[in-house]
Amino acid sequence: MQFQPTLAFAQQLDEQDPLKAFRQQFIIPSANEVEKVYFLGNSLGLQPKRTKDKLQTILDDWGKLGVESFFHAEQPWMDYHDRLVGPLSKIVGCLPHEVTVMNNLSVNLHLMLVSFYRPQGKRTKILCEAKAFPSDQYMMETHVRHHGFDPADAIIEVKPREGEHTIRNEDLLQIIVQHREELALVLFGGINYYSGQVFDMQTITQLAKQAGAKVGFDLAHAAGNIELNLHDWNVDFACWCNYKYLNSGPGAVAAAYVHERYHTDPSMQRFAGWWGYEKNTRFQMEKGFKPVQSAEGWQLGTPALLLYASQLAALEVVEEAGWENINRKRKLLTEYLWYILDEVNTSQKQPIIEFITPRKETEHGCQVSMNMLQRGKEIYNALMEQDFFVDWREPSVIRLAPVPLYNTFEEVWKFGEAMKKILAS
Repeated sequence: MQFQPTLAFAQQLDEQDPLKAFRQQFIIPSANEVEKVYFLGNSLGLQPKRTKDKLQTILDDWGKLGVESFFHAEQPWMDYHDRLVGPLSKIVGCLPHEVTVMNNLSVNLHLMLVSFYRPQGKRTKILCEAKAFPSDQYMMETHVRHHGFDPADAIIEVKPREGEHTIRNEDLLQIIVQHREELALVLFGGINYYSGQVFDMQTITQLAKQAGAKVGFDLAHAAGNIELNLHDWNVDFACWCNYKYLNSGPGAVAAAYVHERYHTDPSMQRFAGWWGYEKNTRFQMEKGFKPVQSAEGWQLGTPALLLYASQLAALEVVEEAGWENINRKRKLLTEYLWYILDEVNTSQKQPIIEFITPRKETEHGCQVSMNMLQRGKEIYNALMEQDFFVDWREPSVIRLAPVPLYNTFEEVWKFGEAMKKILAS
């Protein structure tokens, strides 16, 4: 498509957008009845308007039926989980029984490491990305200490080359081969939270498994953002939060994927709880853990129904919009953002933006990270004062992420115009 840097062209794209009506299903932050431009779906997605009704239904059930709501509510609580895994399995590319909705991201990662980080002999090391999100760093650090290892020895970090912002795929794969005899686990983010780089999860998985290691991914910035095929890629496990691109609310319940080959493996080590016990005998309360023969076997305690309801509200919107349609718009919307930002750069005597997010379509999702070569914090503050929600990361990066379900092409155009005026001031 031949883009144009005009308001009329952006409005034309919005008019032709098959998902344009879905913006009305979200509460857009506003001031004095003027909607702000929210480009922070990579941090916390917006609230679907139907969320309040879903929450109220659970409260009404609780008020009318108490604990009997698990069995006798119009939508029994015992079956609520089943309504979540179907939509999520489409989003992450797996079978419904390979998904479980539980806990939060860090807790789920710890639980998965109980099962999939099994150091033995020379195989004691975890391979991860340098400067992973801090929660992942702390999780891995404390988990290897629990096994009696020094994190400085047990954790191998892959980092960009000197002077570069992203990890070269060939460097990552070479390091897997180099440490093939020592690796117990490869645990990477699907997308780096800082740079927005999408990693080649399929190739990483294939090579790591050839080396004899287990493979898992933190999909916090990938789930609901890019196309995934966890089952077909043969990934062992993955975990993600649901409050970013999946719009399930602050502190939303998280989810995990476990490949079906492990569901009936009696040798699997895990931390157990009663909600992961086989369903037909769960209420007999007997000794001896017998896991559900699905990813639900990793569940621990009684689920938080209010959090389930908030997630169902968000997933219904995704289902109605269609996951393939969302991805198509995401690609076009982000391509237009790159075009507009290039216009900003070329309007200056010298480029003001260094893009640290890869430009190749398969190597980025919604997020674009801009390393500001001049006046970074000043530009960020000015954008926020003009009601653009973007994100600042030290020392000089502004992150923004136009989300296909509620952001528009006109908002992208407005962002470019605001940047030009700020730079001219």
